Amino acid sequence: MLNLISNKRYLGLFLALSSAASFMISNTFAGVSYQDGVNPLTISATRFILPAIALVILLKILKIDLVLPKRPGLICILLGVITVIYTIALLNAIELLPFAIAILIFYLFPVLTGLTLSIIGVADTTFRTAATTLIAFFGLALALGVEFTNLDGLGMIYALVAAIGLASVSVISSQLMSNHDPRKITLYICVYTTLLMAFISLANGKLALPVTFQGWTSVMISIIFYAYAMISFFIAISIIGAGDTTFYSNFEPILAVASGFLFLGQNLVMFQYIGILIVVVALFLSENKSKSN
Repeated sequence: MLNLISNKRYLGLFLALSSAASFMISNTFAGVSYQDGVNPLTISATRFILPAIALVILLKILKIDLVLPKRPGLICILLGVITVIYTIALLNAIELLPFAIAILIFYLFPVLTGLTLSIIGVADTTFRTAATTLIAFFGLALALGVEFTNLDGLGMIYALVAAIGLASVSVISSQLMSNHDPRKITLYICVYTTLLMAFISLANGKLALPVTFQGWTSVMISIIFYAYAMISFFIAISIIGAGDTTFYSNFEPILAVASGFLFLGQNLVMFQYIGILIVVVALFLSENKSKSN
């Protein structure tokens, strides 16, 4: 029994970390596609389509009924609306703020998720849990090379709204998944988000398709990795919980900084190396805490 629980924990941990890595890869290729005529709103409007298709095929193969009861179905609509709100808010934050600041504020979502779970009594926040979360956030600030200059008040509000949005989706979905198949919940969120984002894009007339083969390639790679990332993220939540899954999402920006150094020749200062080390140590301490529990 203990081995089964341990193996399930490792599966959830793998899905959380690989999801973070896949989000990073997806966002990197999305950024590349912007050079070939695509805009952020188009990426956001199309990236939920493939995970929805993949989940429909998977559930059909497994002969699982696609229909959710009325109440969880309505809650999924709410989650779709929140997903649209935090996606657009993050795009606006990145436009108004230095990228590092926008991402740092957005990555308050693991802290907000853990705090919310503690307040509603789903999870107990121990001193060690709080400490590792704050340590990871501090390390992230160093790794991103954050400089608190040129701060736009509205941009900071957008970034905070994005953080609150993702934390809300993580907490609410974790409660739904305790009684319903996480794959069906993820499917419904993807469908509703796609419909809302497509409507917004068409209404604004800002749907911009790639103008080159390289652009199409970048978009497809971005969408494929996003599909895996999103499905894995929500399944990880169903296995190890929203608190742990969002905490391990701190791996994404660290991996992005490391990739920039390894593959793009970006220079890192000493504080960034220290920040990366701090986040890695915090992740290690958190996993040891989970094992001891």
